[in-house]
Amino acid sequence: MSAEPASKTILIAEDSSVILNLTRKILELQKYKIVLAKNGGEVLKQLESNPVDCVLMDINIPVKDGMQCTREIRAHADPKINKLPIIAITGNANNYSMDQFREAGVTDYLPKPLDFDALVRVVKQYVG
Repeated sequence: MSAEPASKTILIAEDSSVILNLTRKILELQKYKIVLAKNGGEVLKQLESNPVDCVLMDINIPVKDGMQCTREIRAHADPKINKLPIIAITGNANNYSMDQFREAGVTDYLPKPLDFDALVRVVKQYVG
């Protein structure tokens, strides 16, 4: 058994493959495991089948938007799922106030274009 702590798993809910791949590479360099959801319909399925430590939620994903997904996660019966930190990623944060994010259950948010230093810092803040 190695003494290294088990790596944490981040679910990235993002439909842009460019942003997805960049975000995944950045987080994998930080030794995080990555689970992907290409649309809002996949988010809960992924959370129910994979132990995840944090969710990076693009607000503008297809099928169900990030706000709706966040509300569903918060309403989930399993505390391992409903207590997850959810970091919203949005290119149009101006469409939502911080109050609306909080009301939906968003823990924190990052604007697009993503600042990868900020991404790593925020993820580490919630996941370690």
